[in-house]
Amino acid sequence: MVLKVKQSEGTRRSARLSSSEGKRAISVQKSKTKQKKKSAKLDAKIPKKPPTAFFYFLEDFRKEFQEQNPGVKSMRDIGKACGEKWKTMAYEEKVQYYDIATEKRAEFDKAMAEYTERKESGEDEETEDDEEEDWSP
Repeated sequence: MVLKVKQSEGTRRSARLSSSEGKRAISVQKSKTKQKKKSAKLDAKIPKKPPTAFFYFLEDFRKEFQEQNPGVKSMRDIGKACGEKWKTMAYEEKVQYYDIATEKRAEFDKAMAEYTERKESGEDEETEDDEEEDWSP
C-alpha cells in the first residue's frame, strides 16, 4: 500500500491510496493548528478611527432609501443600492462627504498624537491591580 500526499493551496491535501485491486482518491481537509495568540491587552483609551466618506454617505442614503422603499428590510439590498449610487455619483456630489471625513480624520490624528504623547510620558500607565478588580463579596 502506497500513500502519496499532494499539497495544493496550502489548505487541502489529497491523498491517493494505491492498492493491488485499484486506486481510490481520498481528499483530506488539513487540520488547522490553533496558534496561540499573544495576550495583547487592548487599550480602552486609544482613539477610534473615524469612518470614511462612503460611510457618511451610507448613513444619509439609508434614511432616504428606507423612506422610498419601506418594504425593503435587507441590509444586503440597501448596501447594494448604496454602492451602485456611490459609483455613479460625480466627484462634486461626493465632496460634502469627503469634507466631513477629512474633518473627522484631522480630529482623530490630533487625538492620536495626544494619546501617544501621554503613553510615552507614562501618564496613562495602569497597573494590573487597577485593571483586575475583585468582584467577590
